[in-house]
Amino acid sequence: VQLQASGGGLVQPGGSLKLSCTGRGFSLDTYAVGWFRQAPGKEREGLSSIGSDGKTYYVDSLRGRFTVSRDNAKNTVFLQMNGLKPEDTAVYHCAADREIDKIRLGARIHEYDYYGQGTQVTVSS
Repeated sequence: VQLQASGGGLVQPGGSLKLSCTGRGFSLDTYAVGWFRQAPGKEREGLSSIGSDGKTYYVDSLRGRFTVSRDNAKNTVFLQMNGLKPEDTAVYHCAADREIDKIRLGARIHEYDYYGQGTQVTVSS
């Protein structure tokens, strides 16, 4: 039973990537899911989240560039990232929890029901 983030890679500035967060061995549809990132030497940063009801939340700095969505049939939550900048370079993780506030407001990694291994996103020319 695990949560798996994928879809990272190397992209040029201004490019796009779509990350996936998939539940393996459990149904993700009753969980809120959040996306986080951590760049070298920096603290983990919360980016966006989506409730089990589909309601979405974003940090103001990313609103308009990043879009979170979910496809319960695929047991997956997506993060569409457009207009990528070098400062978006980081390891991106997803977390799932039955409590939306824990996802939105942040918690320690071990406090989440599930926390996936990250996927590297590198934005460089």
